[in-house]
Amino acid sequence: MCAKVRKRGLVGTIKKAARITSKGQITVPHEIRRALGVRPGDRLVFEKDQSGVRVKPMRESSPFEKYRGIGTAGIARGRKAVVQWIRELREP
Repeated sequence: MCAKVRKRGLVGTIKKAARITSKGQITVPHEIRRALGVRPGDRLVFEKDQSGVRVKPMRESSPFEKYRGIGTAGIARGRKAVVQWIRELREP
């Protein structure tokens, strides 16, 4: 679904307006959120350059990060935990 939304966002131009509140907050229109692939709680980055201002989603980590270590119960996430688990398996 995301690939279709992203492709559609790249093909055509979407123009939407938003109002800024007295606190400097804006509501991002639904079509723009779908094109960016963002959901509630996600962060956006505003970049200003010579040609204008760009809005991009902030990707702090991989979208697959939350699934690391799920495959084997009892093993924590990360390299150190896996190495420790292997050492424990090898001990007589």
